[in-house]
Amino acid sequence: MSETGLELEWAQTVQDSMEKVLRRFAGEYHEDEYGFDEEFAEAVFPIWEFLYTRWWRVEVEGVSNVPGHGRSLLVANHSGAIFPFDAIMMGTAIQKEHPLPRWTRALVLNWAFDLPFVSYFIRRIGGVAANPANLSRLLGQDEQVMVFPEGAKGFGKPFGERYRVQRFGRGGFVEVALETGSPIVPVAVVGAEEIYPKLGESGVLARLSGAPYVPITPLFPMLGPLGLLPLPSRWRIEFLEPIDLSGYGPGAGEDRALVFDISEQIREMVQEALYRGLVKRGSAFL
Repeated sequence: MSETGLELEWAQTVQDSMEKVLRRFAGEYHEDEYGFDEEFAEAVFPIWEFLYTRWWRVEVEGVSNVPGHGRSLLVANHSGAIFPFDAIMMGTAIQKEHPLPRWTRALVLNWAFDLPFVSYFIRRIGGVAANPANLSRLLGQDEQVMVFPEGAKGFGKPFGERYRVQRFGRGGFVEVALETGSPIVPVAVVGAEEIYPKLGESGVLARLSGAPYVPITPLFPMLGPLGLLPLPSRWRIEFLEPIDLSGYGPGAGEDRALVFDISEQIREMVQEALYRGLVKRGSAFL
């Protein structure tokens, strides 16, 4: 299909999903303690399906490594620059490709919840403010949770540093996984680094929006809102084999050396998988 045809299909998909969302504003609906609204998530899912299948042509490997039930922690590299499309595509892959699909929650940087519309949308599709207490509670409820330990350092990398996994902070996600006995599934996402090639930053727009930064790309802000349309790069998502932490005893999360070692092991696994994924993908756009 031509690029114009894809744009028309995208516009129709967005219109249909938005009509479903707007109709819900007039009635009753259910949300959990974090604001997740399954009917809302289902209403916007056709948009994610279009991006997954048509726009980014996502290829998935190892989705069967993701547990189909019970608590689990998906740990991935972070990129995408403006919007957490990496998390959304991971969740879409599990919904579409896994034999036991389920909704996956994602820990999101706190600044996103200071933006009224963005906050509403992210909560409704399953986003939760990133902190150890929320992660521990979600895993305690046998949820499947995505975390991105690079944080802002990951999605804020300049284009020249794409696919170089940044430091995983202090390893808080490992502490919680040890405390809750949750398996960790490392995930490597290839493709999101090209959707908004970051050439620089706009301090003015960052201050106005409240975001940690706003990227300057080849299309934004030169083309205005149109420049926010993500480029149609080709994606690969690889779910690696789970790491079982159940053999560690109580209090293992307080062992700083152990936490650091496990965190570094996961970071290196993700980095190696990214290199493999880049080779397997080939050209970023063709």
